[in-house]
Amino acid sequence: MNKIKLIFFTLVISFGFLLNVNSKPVPASFADLAEKLMPSVVNISTTTTIKTNSNPFPFQFPPGSPFEDMFKEFGTPQERQSAALGSGFIIAEKGIVVTNNHVIQDADDIIVRVNGDQEFKAKVLGADPLMDIAVLQLETDEKFIPVAFGDSDKARIGDWVLAIGNPFGLGGTVTAGIISARNRSIGLSRYEDFIQTDASINSGNSGGPLFDMEGNVIGINTAILGRNGSIGIGFSIPSNSAQIVIKQLIEFGETKRGWLGVRIQDVTKEIAEVEKLDKARGALVASVAENSPSEKAGIQAGDIILEFNGEKINQMKELPAIVARTEVGKKVEVKVWRDKKEIIKNVILGRLETSDDFKISKNQETEKQNNEEIIESLKIAVRPLTKEDIKNRKLPNQTTGVVITKIANNSPVANSIELNSIIIEAQKKKIRSVDDLREITKEVLNSNQKTVLLAIYNNQNQRRYIGVKLD
Repeated sequence: MNKIKLIFFTLVISFGFLLNVNSKPVPASFADLAEKLMPSVVNISTTTTIKTNSNPFPFQFPPGSPFEDMFKEFGTPQERQSAALGSGFIIAEKGIVVTNNHVIQDADDIIVRVNGDQEFKAKVLGADPLMDIAVLQLETDEKFIPVAFGDSDKARIGDWVLAIGNPFGLGGTVTAGIISARNRSIGLSRYEDFIQTDASINSGNSGGPLFDMEGNVIGINTAILGRNGSIGIGFSIPSNSAQIVIKQLIEFGETKRGWLGVRIQDVTKEIAEVEKLDKARGALVASVAENSPSEKAGIQAGDIILEFNGEKINQMKELPAIVARTEVGKKVEVKVWRDKKEIIKNVILGRLETSDDFKISKNQETEKQNNEEIIESLKIAVRPLTKEDIKNRKLPNQTTGVVITKIANNSPVANSIELNSIIIEAQKKKIRSVDDLREITKEVLNSNQKTVLLAIYNNQNQRRYIGVKLD
C-alpha cells in the first residue's frame, strides 16, 4: 500500500514539474512593458466636413414626384463638422505612424497627440481601404521612439497580449488579455485573417497596436463585436500581413497586389465527392476573367486550385490573401484539380489595382457612396439596400430597407447600432427607401413622443428592435 502511495506521489510531482517546464509564467505585472511602449502609441483625432442640401420649401415633395428632382438643386448647401477619434503607433523615429484607414478616411484635418501633451498635424502617405490600413507622416522635425513589428505567425492561442490605445477619447489606456483565436473572418474587408483577443478594446482603440510580451507589434486593433463596449471579442490585423501593405504605402503611396483573375467559391463535400477529391479543400474556379493571368495560363472554370506558389489552399478564403501578397510579375506554380487528377499551371501574376476586376468593384463601391444620404435626425448616412446586399448577406428575398454607412459620434444610435446594419422598419412601418425613413423620423421628431422604434438586421443578420430617442 505504501509503495502504491509512493508511486502515485512521484507521478503527481513529475506531472506538475512537466507543466511548469512547458508553460510560461503568468506576468507579475505589465507595468515595465507598458511604461516602455506607451510613448510610441499615439492618439488621433480627425475632422471631416459633411455637406448636405436643406429643403428650401415649407413642405416635402412625395417620394418619386417629378418636382423632387426638378427643385432639389435649389436646396441650400449646409456644412457641418464631424469629429472622430482613433489610435496609432510610431514605426520610425522621423514620425511615421500606422493606423486604420477608417480612422482617417475623408478627413480634412488629422491631429496626432504623442505622450499625451504634444500635438502634431499629420499628412497621409498612403491608405489601403481593402485591408483598412493607413500610414501617416507627422509634420515635424522632431525624433520619436518607434516600436518594432513581431512575427504574428508565431503568436499562439493563449499567449498574453497588451492593447494600448485611445478608447472613448480617454487617452493612453493599457489593457491585457490573451489571443483567443486565429484566422478569423468577420466580413469587414476583402482581406481578413484577424487575430481575435479578449484584451479589452473599445471605440477609439481602432488603429492601435497589439503587443506581445517582448514589446513587439503583432497586430493592429481594428474591430470589436458589440457597440455598447468591449465584450471580450476584439480583432486585430496580423503584423505579417500588415507589414507588406505598410511597406508599399510608404514606398509607392499605394498598394501593388498580385492578381490571378478568377472568381472562386467554396468546395463543398458534395462537390468534392463529384470531383473524386479526397476531401473538401481548395478553391473552385467559378469563372475566369478575359485576358487575365489565369486565362493566359490555361486555368479554366471548374478547376479546383489546391496550391498556389507552394502554399496549400485548405479553404477558399485563403487564396485571395495569398495571391494579394505575392509580388506582381512573379511566375508562380498553381496546382489545380481537373478531370480527377492534379495538373500544374504556370501563371505570371498581374496587378490587381490595374485590372478590370478592381476597376469594376471600385466603381460599384463609388456608386454606393454616391447613393449615400444623410438622415439628420439620426445623425447617420444611409444608402438603399441592393439585391447584391440581400444575396451576399443571405437575407429573405423580399427584404427592403437602407444600409447604415456612417454613424456620427454624437448620433443617438452610436451606442446601440453598428455600421452596415440594415434598417428595415421604423415605427412598425416597412422602409422601402431613404425617404421613407426620413419622413417617419421627421414625424416622430415633430411629435411629443420623440422616440422612434427601429427594426434592424445587425452584422450577424439577426433581427433586432431598437428604441431611439431623437434630440
